[in-house]
Amino acid sequence: MSGMRPGSVCDTTPLQRFESQSSSSEEPSSPTAASIVAAANAGATSNPNHNNNNHVKLDLQMPTFVGGNQRPNGTGPKPMRGPRQIFQRIFVDLCLLSCVGLPMLGFSVWGEPFKRGFFCNDNSLQHPYKESTMRSWVLYLMCGVLPVSVIVVVEFFRAQDKRLRGEKYKTGSGYHICHLELPKWLLECYRKIGIFIFGLGVEQLTTNIAKYAIGRLRPHFFSLCQPVLPDGSTCSDPKNFGLYIEDFACSAVDITSKRMKDVRLSFPSGHASFACYAMLYLAIYLQHRMQWSRCRMLRHLLQFMLLMFAWYTALTRISDYKHHWSDVLAGSCIGLTYAIIVTSTMW
Repeated sequence: MSGMRPGSVCDTTPLQRFESQSSSSEEPSSPTAASIVAAANAGATSNPNHNNNNHVKLDLQMPTFVGGNQRPNGTGPKPMRGPRQIFQRIFVDLCLLSCVGLPMLGFSVWGEPFKRGFFCNDNSLQHPYKESTMRSWVLYLMCGVLPVSVIVVVEFFRAQDKRLRGEKYKTGSGYHICHLELPKWLLECYRKIGIFIFGLGVEQLTTNIAKYAIGRLRPHFFSLCQPVLPDGSTCSDPKNFGLYIEDFACSAVDITSKRMKDVRLSFPSGHASFACYAMLYLAIYLQHRMQWSRCRMLRHLLQFMLLMFAWYTALTRISDYKHHWSDVLAGSCIGLTYAIIVTSTMW
């Protein structure tokens, strides 16, 4: 062409120059987004009169996780764990939970409590039968659903606060499903709830072992069973006073095998151990995680209400004649002990 000076070389596009430079190097490396953008900027500054209609379209393939994949100390990218690692971790946790869940199931289905006898003049076994003030569904709701819900809510709002301050919640969890990284607060919820459920299983297993090994009769034993001796006599006969009776049968027509089994499971109190464990665990959790300065009084109020629920549950087991006072004391100690042990290694 007449406008071209002799010996001049036609300018190439920035991407072509980048490829020629990469092919001439001794150790070719894969182009990164930063190097391609730098090459494009260099071409734009070296040839300002280049026709804009012939610009190069750069298709930058961004990584799946733009943020949250760096180690806290800045040493390199944080390894990401996919669905396989997630399901492996869940499977291992379920196996550990089954170690305490299966024995509990075995106790409830096949277990037989120790057949303890009684004295006919034992006044501690002559209380009337009453329905439970603290129903089982209320106990499950307060000691099962409430702690899980509180943990999810607190961890979510902590994550929002951490993001605003630029702290560790911004790094991500390191787990991803379907090209989406799981948030760090969701991983914290899984850890805290998992520890709570495992401690609850261990506490209930400890309680059941004591129940079936001791076989203590409940305070309403006479009212519910109405025992009859092999000779046809009852505890109202004077000849049976002071005798320790082990061979007897229940004459009550409405008593079932399930109730007969339950009447021997007085020590320790399962309601008291369950309530004390769950409420103390949640109170300690709030103490460590609910640290907003404007919510201190609210936190203390919630802790007081939780502990009062456990206290009231334990007292009703005595007033409803479901347990002896020593049963409730032992159950409460079991629940409190496991709550302290589990939470002490969680932070």
